Amino acid sequence: MAEKVTRFGVSVESELLDRFDRILRRRHYTNRSQAIRDLIRHELIGKEWEDSNTEVIGTVSMVYDHHVRGLTQRLVSLQHEYTGKIVAATHVHMDHHNCLEVLIMRGRGREISDLVKRIRSLRGVKHATLSMTTTGSHLK
Repeated sequence: MAEKVTRFGVSVESELLDRFDRILRRRHYTNRSQAIRDLIRHELIGKEWEDSNTEVIGTVSMVYDHHVRGLTQRLVSLQHEYTGKIVAATHVHMDHHNCLEVLIMRGRGREISDLVKRIRSLRGVKHATLSMTTTGSHLK
């Protein structure tokens, strides 16, 4: 069953709309409505992450130097603290020194964000980023 669609008008300066349209073409949107729906969903996902009672899903991607003394053990220990939150992990050896690890996590936004902060603070972690998404239960 299709959900009812509501049409509404938006007033935007010409230059801002031109810049928006260029972005839409680069991202292969066929119309502005699709892009605006995605922008709204993106904001709603951000709100889910702020809400401490909402379950979310996210990926943590990190690049680190596995030769840094004790780092691998600290990462494993840290991940064990989040047992039940980490649903999958992938490890890639990029070269002699560098590894890429991706964690798929499910839990409260604050818990996942806390893990990312702790990972970033470890000596030898070169980069750690969080990609936030949703379980989809709150979005149509």
